Amino acid sequence: MVSERLTHLFKINLLVICFGQAGAKVPAIIVFGDSTVDAGNNNYYPTIVRSNFAPYGRDFEGGKPTGRFTNGRLATDFYSEAFGIKPFIPAYLDPAYSIKDFATGVTFASAGTGFDNVTSNLGNVVPFWKQLEYFKEYRKRLTNYLGRNKANELIREALYITSIGTNDFILNYFVIPIRSSQFTVDEYQNFLLGILDKFVYDIYRLGARKIAVGGLPPIGCLPLIRTTNFKAGSACREEFNNLAREFSDKTIVLCAKWNLALRGIRVVVSNLLDVPLQVIRNPHLYGFDSVAVGCCGTGTIELSYLCKETSPFTCKDANKYVFFDAVHPSEKLYRIVADHLMKTTLSEFL
Repeated sequence: MVSERLTHLFKINLLVICFGQAGAKVPAIIVFGDSTVDAGNNNYYPTIVRSNFAPYGRDFEGGKPTGRFTNGRLATDFYSEAFGIKPFIPAYLDPAYSIKDFATGVTFASAGTGFDNVTSNLGNVVPFWKQLEYFKEYRKRLTNYLGRNKANELIREALYITSIGTNDFILNYFVIPIRSSQFTVDEYQNFLLGILDKFVYDIYRLGARKIAVGGLPPIGCLPLIRTTNFKAGSACREEFNNLAREFSDKTIVLCAKWNLALRGIRVVVSNLLDVPLQVIRNPHLYGFDSVAVGCCGTGTIELSYLCKETSPFTCKDANKYVFFDAVHPSEKLYRIVADHLMKTTLSEFL
């Protein structure tokens, strides 16, 4: 009992360390990650992992399928709007946007990627390391556009958001057992966190000071995962959700280290697990009818090109669904998560 109390107190102390003094409102949001924050970079990269076709984007402005893996906007789009910047964050590789647009927010994210290069190789998508290279290029373009002093100030005051890691476990460890033959689950978590640790130090050296690192979502409740849980009647796989919590707890430990070791930095860990779980367990409280399947097709295995507008099973109202396809949340869930985080974790930066 004493040990449990000490562990609880230790976690509370780490959470306190991960929140510093409130600062000025951010001028831009800069995003790294996977399909949960990709606004269309994969449209301009030689990969088949895309969603730039209907029914994706049907509730986006103008009904446009932008390459976001949902029916409308992403959580990062809602963050940008909440900070009073702009209603959505553009993809860095989209030629329709210029450095003027990117100066107030940009995403380097790529659907299908992970921390691990092996994960990104599976779908031939933008690896995590290359997203950092794009950021370095962005800094140079920003300096040419704003001048060195203003560019450095924007880089320093911008909010950096990461949302990544799900594909490493789902694709690269469990579904396609590449890394599971080399690592235990605990070892693989530590391997991925080592990559994240290096990334934070790298962007700090490049000028970043305000960072929100995303934990893992409830991967055990994704329709694609539930579909494989035959013995439990397609219930959530709690062992996967427990893994997500363990990974997030370890991220909090890293967060405490960063905030203590790096002068002037403020890092927070965004809890992407608990609110979605609350919604999934009490859907009617949030106005949802369906949690076990996505809106698209049968909602069990469809995503990307399997998600077809012509499917007779695709739902008419995505607001009734927690998930839009078999993996990705609907715009409504993204909004719920974003609203919660803006009132809690990200209020640090308001």
